[in-house]
Amino acid sequence: MTFSWTPHRFSGGALALDVANSVILRFDRNRSIDRFAVEEQFVAFPAAAEQFCAERALFGSITPVEASNTYGFLRLRETIDRHFRAQVLGQANRKTLADLLEAAALMLRAASSEMALEAATARSALHLVAMPEPDRLKICGNCGWLFLDRSKNRSRTWCDMAVCGNRIKANRHYQRVRQGGTT
Repeated sequence: MTFSWTPHRFSGGALALDVANSVILRFDRNRSIDRFAVEEQFVAFPAAAEQFCAERALFGSITPVEASNTYGFLRLRETIDRHFRAQVLGQANRKTLADLLEAAALMLRAASSEMALEAATARSALHLVAMPEPDRLKICGNCGWLFLDRSKNRSRTWCDMAVCGNRIKANRHYQRVRQGGTT
C-alpha cells in the first residue's frame, strides 16, 4: 500500500493534534496503523507539516526528530493524545496535564533547535493547553481523530469534510434510504 502525507492527514488544526493523529484507527487493535513506525513516513512528516499544517506560519521550516529524541517524541505524542482526548470527554485531570507538561518540557530541553519537530510539537501542545476556548477541541465522529472545530457555531462533528464528513453524510443517507425514507 502506498502512502503520502496529504492535506487530510493534517486536519487536526494544530501540529500537536496532527502528530497525535499519526496513529490511524488508534483504538482498533486489528486495523490500527502507526504512521511513524515506518521510517520514511516519520522522516517525511516535517516537510509535509510545513506544507499542510494549520500552524505552519507559527513554526516555519521544521526539521526531523533527532534519533536520540525519538522515544521522548513518541511519548509526547501519546501524552498529547491521552490528555486532549480526556479533555474532550470531560475526564482530564491534573495527572494527564502533568504528564503532558513533563513530556513537553523534556522535548523542549532535548531539541537541538526551535525548528526541530519535537520542539514545535511541544510548543503546539502548550498553545492548546492555554487556548481560550477549550470546547473547540473535538473527536471526529468517523475516524476518532482529535481536531479543532473552527466553525462559527462550533457544530462540526468530523475532522475533514472531504473524507470523514462525506462518509458520515453518505452513511446517514444510506440509513434513511434503507429505512424507507426519502432520498
